[in-house]
Amino acid sequence: MKRQMKSLAEEAEEMGQQLVEWRRHIHQYPELSFNEYKTAQFVAETLNSFKGIQVQTNVANTGVVATLTKGTGKTVAIRADMDALPIEEKTAHAFRSRHQGVMHACGHDAHTAILLGAARLLSQKAEQDSFHGTVKFIFQPAEEKTDEEGLSGAPRMMEEGVLEGVDAVLALHMCPWHSVGTIQVNDGYSMANVDVFHGTIKGTGGHGGYPHLGTDPVWMLGSVLQNFYSISARRISALDTAVASIGEIHTGAASNIIPQEVAITGTLRSYSPEVRDQLAEEIETAFKVVESLGGSYTFAVERGEPALNNHSKINEVIKVTAKELYPSIRMEQKPFGLGGEDFGYMTREVPGAMFFLGCALSDGVNRDLHTNIFDIDERCLPVGAAILSEAALKLLKLPQE
Repeated sequence: MKRQMKSLAEEAEEMGQQLVEWRRHIHQYPELSFNEYKTAQFVAETLNSFKGIQVQTNVANTGVVATLTKGTGKTVAIRADMDALPIEEKTAHAFRSRHQGVMHACGHDAHTAILLGAARLLSQKAEQDSFHGTVKFIFQPAEEKTDEEGLSGAPRMMEEGVLEGVDAVLALHMCPWHSVGTIQVNDGYSMANVDVFHGTIKGTGGHGGYPHLGTDPVWMLGSVLQNFYSISARRISALDTAVASIGEIHTGAASNIIPQEVAITGTLRSYSPEVRDQLAEEIETAFKVVESLGGSYTFAVERGEPALNNHSKINEVIKVTAKELYPSIRMEQKPFGLGGEDFGYMTREVPGAMFFLGCALSDGVNRDLHTNIFDIDERCLPVGAAILSEAALKLLKLPQE
């Protein structure tokens, strides 16, 4: 009797303890953006232990790219980010961060462990001659922060050609608002364009006892704020996704001196390119009001990562894969929010999609992304590895368009 082949879900589950060990090791030694030297070394050494995989290091400084080729065919890439955040961890785990003030508070340790698991699973499939084509495993630095030129890890790796010849690209993200056994998917724009604006209001300043002798930028600020906070409600269509928020206002040096300048910095979040442009224009219009009040202004927008645009055909493969591997899995279909994700650079160049993987612990405590108590239910690790691996195999089999 012919022995029935195990599903990738079963193989991933058998690898569960190894995934946990990888994740906990990475979690203990978090490294900030563009400084993932030890993490990259660990990733490369682990990948080199898998048969048939070619490993390239120092891509975009600290990135790692592994390639698995079996015959000829399409090329599918799977991406994970590796960097941590400047946050002091407040969990009680024995494997909590050993680097003071640095923590994996966004699940990138889990992403990296899951992608290592996918590489191992697909390496084994290649030995069994179960597919034809190429899979690239992209371990990306610096998703959380940009360099001095305003670029994060994804565009830096793309500059070095990691997506050349790639037909489709996949990724996942930890999802602390869903429990294990749930994935969140969405077609189209799913995470935000992220832009930062810098504006100044300029007046003459003067003595606090004689405000009538000069022009006061702090007084002008009131009109700017009134216009600013009416933009989303009255200038952008309610059918469009757009948020503008001020994070910093700086001015003044003494109680009796009217300052010459007020500096304002904030963030602009949107989905569509058209609304992205409109939002920036409307914010500048809010600053222009100071000209009628005797002042002047400067305004500039620093463009960040583009909105994550999930391609429906890739998403359909992810959904079919998840349901086949885990028939009882729950699927939530809605956008992921207005956070930023530089995977958007990749899906802008190559058809691709990211899904959010439920990882919430069952105690009811809110352990949101980017908080000092962020944590995951590690039972999600084999689920993520299995879905990414099987989805990659399905994409390799799709006919060329």
